[in-house]
Amino acid sequence: MPDRQIRRALMTCDTVGGVWTFALELAAGLVDRDIQVVLAALCGQPSAQQAAAVARIPNLCLLTTDFKLEWMHDPWKDVAESCRWLTRVVREYVPDVIHLNSYGHGGLPFAQPVVLTAHSCVLSWWSAVKGVPAPAEWSRYRAVVSEALHAASAVTAPSHFMAAAIGENYGIDSERVKVIPNGCKPDRFHCAPKEPFVFFAGRLWDEGKNARALARIAPALPWPVYVAGEGRAEGCHELGKLAAHEIAEWYSRAAIYVLPARYEPFGLSALEAALSGCALVLSDIPSLREIWSDAALFVSPDDTAALQGAIETLIERPALLAEMSRRSRRRARIYDADTMTDRYLELYRAVTSRETVCVS
Repeated sequence: MPDRQIRRALMTCDTVGGVWTFALELAAGLVDRDIQVVLAALCGQPSAQQAAAVARIPNLCLLTTDFKLEWMHDPWKDVAESCRWLTRVVREYVPDVIHLNSYGHGGLPFAQPVVLTAHSCVLSWWSAVKGVPAPAEWSRYRAVVSEALHAASAVTAPSHFMAAAIGENYGIDSERVKVIPNGCKPDRFHCAPKEPFVFFAGRLWDEGKNARALARIAPALPWPVYVAGEGRAEGCHELGKLAAHEIAEWYSRAAIYVLPARYEPFGLSALEAALSGCALVLSDIPSLREIWSDAALFVSPDDTAALQGAIETLIERPALLAEMSRRSRRRARIYDADTMTDRYLELYRAVTSRETVCVS
C-alpha cells in the first residue's frame, strides 16, 4: 500500500515538564517538513517564554487548557472533561495522525491512527525511587495506562529502558514498543568559556531527580553548586525556576553538569548540558548508561561519597575535565532533532498506511 501523505498532525503535551520541550522540538521539525501541527496542551497556560517559542514556529496552532493529567492528584474528573475536549478538537481539525504524549486519552475511539509516546510512568518511577511496587491507590492509573498502550496504533519510548519498563508494568509486548530517542537542535545551545562551578537543572522536589544527593555534598565541594528549578536544595545556590534561554546560558558557562537521578527515562537536561560542552556526572542507572555510554562519569544514586569523588576528580584533573567535555559533546550530536523528526514522520506514514510497525 503506498504512503499516505501526512498534512496535519495533532499532538498532545503539557506545559509543566520536559514533554513540552520534546513536543515543541518535534512540532518545529514537522512544520519544517510542510506538516501543520495542532498542539493540544494541558495543565495551564504557557509562560511568556513558552508562548514566544510557539510564536517563532509558523504553521503551529496551540490550544491550551487547565485540565490535570492522569498522574496528578485526584485527576479523573479533569481527565474525563479533557477527553471530551480533545474529541471536539479532533473533530474540528481532522488530523491525519494523532500523537499522544500522555495516557489519559489513549482509550478514546479515534478514527485516526494514534502514536503514543511513553515518556515515563508512575509505576516505573515508584519502583525506581521507592524500591517497591506502587500501592493499590494507583490501580485505576494502571488500568488507564494499560488501555491506552494496548489501543494505540504504535507505541514509542525514548530509551530501551523505558520500553522494557512499559512491558513489565502494563503487560504490553516490549517488542511492540519502538525506541526513538529524544533529540535537540544543537544550535539552541552554545559553549561559552567554562567557569568553575557545578550545575543542575530540574524539579528539586522530585525524588526521582535526587537533587538532595547533590545538596548534601555541595558545601564540601571546592566549586560552588548552582541549581535551577522549583523546590529547595539547601547548601546549593538556588536560582529558582528559569526560562529555557536562561538555563541554556547557565549550561554554556558550567564546567560540570550533575544528574544524580534515581529515575530518568531519557534525561533531556543532560543532553542540553552536553550540547553546551559540560562534562557530565550522571547516576549509574540503566537508562543513562544506555544513552551516554563512555561519555560521562557514572556513580550510584545512593553513594554521595562517590558523587563527591567524581566531581572532585574532574575539578582536580583539568585534562580529564576537558576530555569528558569533548566526549559528552560528541555523544550528544547523536541525538539530533532532525533524526528524531524523520523517525517519527516515518512512523506516522507507517501507521496511516497500516504497515506493521517493528522495533529498529
